[in-house]
Amino acid sequence: MKLYSINTGYFKLDGGAMFGVVPKSIWSKTNPADENNLCKLAMRSLLIEDEGRLILIDTGMGDKQDAKFFAHYTVPEEDDSLDGSLAILGFLKEDITDVILTHLHFDHCGGAIVRKNGESVSAFPNATFWSNEAHWQWAINPNERERPSFRPENILPIEASGKLKFVEATNLEITNNLLATAPSTIIKDLSYRFANGHTKAMMLPQIKYKDRTIVFVTDLLPTVGHIPLLYVMSYDMSPLITLQERKSFWQEAADNNYVLFLLHDAVNECCTLQQTEKGIRVKEIFKLADI
Repeated sequence: MKLYSINTGYFKLDGGAMFGVVPKSIWSKTNPADENNLCKLAMRSLLIEDEGRLILIDTGMGDKQDAKFFAHYTVPEEDDSLDGSLAILGFLKEDITDVILTHLHFDHCGGAIVRKNGESVSAFPNATFWSNEAHWQWAINPNERERPSFRPENILPIEASGKLKFVEATNLEITNNLLATAPSTIIKDLSYRFANGHTKAMMLPQIKYKDRTIVFVTDLLPTVGHIPLLYVMSYDMSPLITLQERKSFWQEAADNNYVLFLLHDAVNECCTLQQTEKGIRVKEIFKLADI
């Protein structure tokens, strides 16, 4: 097995929204904001090469939206891209066999669909898309608060492609622990955990790699600056559930020295956790390639 960190680009979000009730005087020490109170964030994907499969976890937001959309998120005009990051490794989108979507917010799945000849089609013509039924139903029938993140032009063409499959999962309602309840049918060393605080049935892929456990923590841990338990995003639909999930998983991750792969941290790719007098805090920060 080989793992690759894939940068699909950067965007900016309001720092207050990213850190909820935590004052700016505190969170800005780790995630400094610009003059508009916006924090720079990455959209980092993970590529798994194993057993003849090339598996991409999340896709970034893509480039099919108009200038008005990108202006809301201060997306740089010249930036890293999914195509460029794959090309550096010698891969094309046509080489991807599977795309795992942790959840269907636009910054995680927008790159799954492109516009060609006026039609919305799969960006990965040879790939199967993986979600789970509970989250899919949540996304296509969104609540009013979360509706702007679930954009139909990103989601519905995935189903229309005929390449959508659902992970079979149990215990999705468990909210005080994240259980690896769903083994992957793609490769043997991949499984899934589930979290319900950020959005319904968000998937956290977990990989056995070089005698380590790597967890793609998606929006459960956006950046290293979010490690203190109370640093919960305002974007989370159920912040108290997020708090329960983080408390349980942080302890497990610290006890077992899990590698946490960070999707949104603009600087740091991976970290481990440790118990301190102040609670669970960062232990080490490193790149995926250093494992």
